[in-house]
Amino acid sequence: MKRERRRQLVNDYKERKVARGIFAVRCPASGEVWLGIGRSLDNMRNGIWFALRLGTHPCKSLQAAWNAHGEESFVYEVVEEVGGDDMTPYMLQSLLKERLQHWQAEWNAEAIRT
Repeated sequence: MKRERRRQLVNDYKERKVARGIFAVRCPASGEVWLGIGRSLDNMRNGIWFALRLGTHPCKSLQAAWNAHGEESFVYEVVEEVGGDDMTPYMLQSLLKERLQHWQAEWNAEAIRT
C-alpha cells in the first residue's frame, strides 16, 4: 500500500464519527431488558457477548439469564444515539446518565455497568 493512501486511511479512521448513546440487551425468552451507556455503540455488543460467553460479565442477573437461556435468546439494539460533538466530556456523561435513567424508568429495566 502506498504511503499516502495509508496516511489517508489512518486519518479517516481517527476522524470517524463514533455513535454514543443508550443500548439495550433483551431476552425475549424471559422478557427481561438491560440498558447501558455506550461510548461506541457499534462495538458494545461484541464486548458484552465476549464477557457473557466467558461467564465473567459483571452484571450478575444478565449473566444468569444468559446461562439459563443461551446466546440465541439475546438481542442487542441501539435505543438512542446522543450527539455530543459540541459538549465537554462532563456534559456528555451527564446527558448519557440522564437518558439512561429515562429509559430505565420507561422500560423498567436494570442498568448494565460496563
